[in-house]
Amino acid sequence: MRQFHLLPAPPLQPYIDRLWGWESAPGETIALPTLLPGVGAELYFHYRLPFHHASPEQASRPLPAASAHLLCLRSAPLALAAMADVGFIAVRFRTSMLARFTPVPIAQLHDRALDIADVWGVPGLACATRVAAADSHAERLGLIQDFLLRQLRPEGADPLIERAVDVLYRTHGGVAIEQLAQRLQLGRRQLERRFLAGTGQTPAGLRRLCRFHHTVRALLLTPSTRGLDTVLRYGYFDQAHFIRDFRTLVHTTPQRYLRQARDMTHFYNPPRAQNGTMQVP
Repeated sequence: MRQFHLLPAPPLQPYIDRLWGWESAPGETIALPTLLPGVGAELYFHYRLPFHHASPEQASRPLPAASAHLLCLRSAPLALAAMADVGFIAVRFRTSMLARFTPVPIAQLHDRALDIADVWGVPGLACATRVAAADSHAERLGLIQDFLLRQLRPEGADPLIERAVDVLYRTHGGVAIEQLAQRLQLGRRQLERRFLAGTGQTPAGLRRLCRFHHTVRALLLTPSTRGLDTVLRYGYFDQAHFIRDFRTLVHTTPQRYLRQARDMTHFYNPPRAQNGTMQVP
């Protein structure tokens, strides 16, 4: 399997963490992962086959058959089926920055697999069609970034809430909500109202997901580290606290998920400075 990671164009870097992708070799079948709830959003452009559900139980939340779709998982996992003929480029939005690119209320985008046309209409569909028909990665990346630059909306921001989200993310959810409100010189209720408008979540809900995201990511990327040490380092009171959170969000135990995930694949990318970036031809 071929993988790549790429920084976006400079005007997009404050809002998009990276563009990245996978491409299967001829005849290769890839065991795609179970995607977990988290704090970000991912826009997938498929130039080969689109994703499929791994189990019929998820048929009530169908994946779009279109060549591009948006995922913002917040409260439930999404298991992807093993596939051959995989080829996609994903846009990883920074936490809370999706609002810079769409006027659709962010809460309406959570826990749904949305066709790009449902979010960006005809321009989105046109971009997806052109990406799927492009002859090279360089052309695909250019089309995607041109589309994103055209959608960028400076007026779609609440800078104070973006700052609050950044604090929660960088501290792995380690800042109390009262302390966060004081730091921003807001009342708690005012913070919660603006948080809901800007992120579709409460501060406490996002704080919980930040802690969960960083913990699971560390467990997968550094499997040699003792699990309990990782759980405590990222802010859980004890192992039981993490297990309760994990069961609520993933509907299984962390032990079972990690045992399966370490034999398969995952979409938790390493830090950009240490990821062995493969140059796009």
